[in-house]
Amino acid sequence: MSIAAAHYEIFFKEIAESRVVWTIRDDAGFPTSTNQSNEAAMPFWSSETRARLTIETVASYRDFMPHQLTLEVFRDRWLVGLEKDALRVGINWSGERATGFDVAPADVRRRLTSGS
Repeated sequence: MSIAAAHYEIFFKEIAESRVVWTIRDDAGFPTSTNQSNEAAMPFWSSETRARLTIETVASYRDFMPHQLTLEVFRDRWLVGLEKDALRVGINWSGERATGFDVAPADVRRRLTSGS
């Protein structure tokens, strides 16, 4: 299993337990990034520690702060908004380039609903 695949699985396990999802923001709002497939994604993490580590590691995120969302708000509002904005969900990005899986919001919602 790749690191990104492991981080993907951990994301769903940890948010099911904590009932919290983390993203990052600055005064201008929430960041997005374009992946190698030219798809825009917004990053989310399963813990504040993971979000803070990315802030500390990725130079372009140094001015950002962690932002907490309840699992219900993430599932019922954010995923709907991301889908409307044609953004993918960046899951537990890590490393110097903040990489990981970028997943369609509908797929994340299905995974949360199925509990698997």
